[in-house]
Amino acid sequence: MLSTNEALYRLIEGNQRYLSAETPCGDISPAIRKATCENGQYPYAVIVTCSDSRVIPESIFSAGIGELFVIRVAGNVIDVHQLGSIEYALGHLGCRLVVVLGHTHCGAVGAAMQNNPEGYIGFITDEIKAAIGNETDDTRACCLNVIHSVQQIKKGMKAQSRNGAMDCEVVGAVYHIEDGRVEFL
Repeated sequence: MLSTNEALYRLIEGNQRYLSAETPCGDISPAIRKATCENGQYPYAVIVTCSDSRVIPESIFSAGIGELFVIRVAGNVIDVHQLGSIEYALGHLGCRLVVVLGHTHCGAVGAAMQNNPEGYIGFITDEIKAAIGNETDDTRACCLNVIHSVQQIKKGMKAQSRNGAMDCEVVGAVYHIEDGRVEFL
């Protein structure tokens, strides 16, 4: 099992490979599919990110099958479903690093800044509005939303922890769609 610092370094190093890669770097071979089927998954990090089709965590971090436990929801917002998934990854899969990965040009953040959507998306934009307040800068709003989700995870994991202390590290990051760079906050 990797330490949180080793896992974070692996993500940073993987993003560096991704920035210059012409083809995917992660192992998606038949052998790894067979190995993870027979032996289970042992991801080294949990990535909570947006559903945006331009954000592909396995590619962004040059990871293959079984390396990342990815949770996707528009606007990378946190509720009990995401917390349950994180709890599973921590308690059953041995992950110790949770990364909330927001991204520039996020449609959910933009919707929260621009209007009051009707329907189910309102649940998402209401959560984002609570995070960003009256912020009008897209990138700053994205960062505020990530920070809010990090805080929600820390609060949720602390509440569920038996001894009141989390056995993981939770960090925020922003993926820059323009150039592929990940900026850890």
